[in-house]
Amino acid sequence: MFMNKQSRHFTIRQIITRKVVASQEELRLLLEKEGLEVTQATLSRDIKELAIARVNTADGMRYVLRAESDEPRLTALLSYEVESIGANESLIIVKTLPGRAQGVAEILDSLHSPDILGTIAGDNTIFIAPASTLNIPELVARIRGLIAQAR
Repeated sequence: MFMNKQSRHFTIRQIITRKVVASQEELRLLLEKEGLEVTQATLSRDIKELAIARVNTADGMRYVLRAESDEPRLTALLSYEVESIGANESLIIVKTLPGRAQGVAEILDSLHSPDILGTIAGDNTIFIAPASTLNIPELVARIRGLIAQAR
């Protein structure tokens, strides 16, 4: 399946954050399971562009995302992944395309907003716990603004 570079990068980030990936070949196979066929050269470039590092952990070698990776490119993906945003008096609910909630939640968490205590993501739904229920309307507007800005 053809996927543009931004979407491919997003999928790579999701795989790296969800699973322990020790080699490029393993990552290539996981991408293949997602329906993406990439060459080793393309994957190598993607890893470099995403600032993914291969580090030694107690469990062996694995790929990790560096904190200084290019966040603006990822927030641009929000406009493609988010279907709706709603709220009540205590929570904000974000509906995404199937299988994309964890990636979107990761992007929201990476914003390090003091107004967000945390997120919980399922397959296509994210629960956002606000730091204060009084700020829910502003937080919803800010998230919608990120989406509109990306379009």
